[in-house]
Amino acid sequence: MRVFGLAGWSGSGKTTLVIRLLPELARRGIGASTIKHAHDGFDIDQPGKDSYEHRQAGAREVLVASNRRWALLHENQQPAEPDLADLIARLSPVDLVLVEGFKSYPHDKLEVHRPALGKPMLCADDRRIVAVATDQALAGVTLPVFDLDDAAAIAEFIITHCGLGATARSDVA
Repeated sequence: MRVFGLAGWSGSGKTTLVIRLLPELARRGIGASTIKHAHDGFDIDQPGKDSYEHRQAGAREVLVASNRRWALLHENQQPAEPDLADLIARLSPVDLVLVEGFKSYPHDKLEVHRPALGKPMLCADDRRIVAVATDQALAGVTLPVFDLDDAAAIAEFIITHCGLGATARSDVA
């Protein structure tokens, strides 16, 4: 599986871009999964639900399943950041894993940058950033720069960069 990241400051539009990229990749026959970094204390479960009660009672993992989907909730025994490679290994095989966040990990990434946020560009210090998507013109950037709203061009760049042009898995949806 190829791994490609989207990195940027909070509020830059990473999630919006991922949501726009997924249908573009699917149209090109690329099966994709995503991994999103979340801040401490996030929870996808709700108090009062059986799965939540199982976790509160001490289950290390709770798998919730229905005819439409399943989810595995895993409680970290140590409050340490999970290793991205270990998380990727838990995914079913696909052509491409889009990673949102995990900006300190050494995988190739596209920086999502909005100058209006007043934050520095990450590409100045991260050699694994291979392109930038932005909503304004940027001076002095030597990497490929894409309009943040041009998901088609960004998807094509990712496919080419990851060498997926002729290798898309037709058996992966």
